[in-house]
Amino acid sequence: MFLGLQKRHFAILGFGFISILLYLLDFYYLGNSRDVISSFLGNLAFLPVYIIFVMMIVEQNMRERERQAIKNKLNMVIGVFFSEVGNKLLKELSSYVVMCDLLKAQLQVTDRWKDKDFENAFQFLKNNEPNIDCEECNKKHLKILLVSKRTFLVGLLENQNLLEHDQVTEMLWAIFHLLEELEARVSFDNMPKSDITHINNDIKRAFGYLSREWVYYMKHLKHDYPYLFSLAVRMNPMHDNPDPHIY
Repeated sequence: MFLGLQKRHFAILGFGFISILLYLLDFYYLGNSRDVISSFLGNLAFLPVYIIFVMMIVEQNMRERERQAIKNKLNMVIGVFFSEVGNKLLKELSSYVVMCDLLKAQLQVTDRWKDKDFENAFQFLKNNEPNIDCEECNKKHLKILLVSKRTFLVGLLENQNLLEHDQVTEMLWAIFHLLEELEARVSFDNMPKSDITHINNDIKRAFGYLSREWVYYMKHLKHDYPYLFSLAVRMNPMHDNPDPHIY
């Protein structure tokens, strides 16, 4: 730190010396102190304006750097979420979707996908609400999965970076609500029709947020982390039999 201050002081003295030298050369060749002084005062008058412009540029660059740093941290946390629970949950919830084959066909991400393909997948999920039927599904297995990840999910809600991302926050709240609804039921036998409809709506909400966020996350990997994207494509939860091997 001390060496850094020394270098800064030497730089200031160096630039000051260069400025004085240039004014002396100007006076030596032109021989008119009035013009030199007038030029100096003119430059001095505009100095606050120069400082304002420099401060605005520096501030804008710092804000952009800070925004990018927050975005990177957010994407890292989202990546941990999908590795720990998101992919498993997405695969589990997809089994509750009626006519799931159509949905899976739209989410068969490959290494050849472009931005347009990701946007098409997102628009498909946004414009086509899935039809959910939990009546014949293993709701106990889904309950066990969510309860086992409760501590991890609570930890995510304590992350300030995630709370600044509205869509991720809504996704986590939807998952938590589904967890609480399932945990509140000791048994899933002989559920009334109204109760089944309520659970269907909770699953639809959680699946909607989760699937859309997954598409954005895959797009992020494609652009910034191709080596992670390669594995994510092979382990796509929308594959019936995901395989990590490269053939």
